[in-house]
Amino acid sequence: MKKIFVLFAVTALIAACGSENEKKETPANAATTAPANDLSSNPDYVKGLALVGKSDCLTCHKISDKLIGPSYKDVAAKYEATEENIAMLAGKIIKGGKGVWGEIPMTPHPQISEADAKQMVKYIMLLKK
Repeated sequence: MKKIFVLFAVTALIAACGSENEKKETPANAATTAPANDLSSNPDYVKGLALVGKSDCLTCHKISDKLIGPSYKDVAAKYEATEENIAMLAGKIIKGGKGVWGEIPMTPHPQISEADAKQMVKYIMLLKK
């Protein structure tokens, strides 16, 4: 009988400790402990990523590494995320450019709307280190 009582007491103690941990892992607490760099719920990130994925941008650009053109993180580090810079960079996506990152010209993309180009730039700006 003592063995059953001890087994029951140990089981109750383990259950009590487990329920304490469950209280700490509530969804409200989980939201506050999400990584600061989790951008998956940011609408500018989601829309911009989709637009970049549908374009040919990844032929010359990568997120972290220089390819033919600068990495997106390098672009984000170079420019402050102001409306003026977003408009200027969107214009470079549409019209192309040369000289800022070297002598290799960026191909123009006249088929991309100004709104979509700005959305792509907003996505890139979110990648700032």
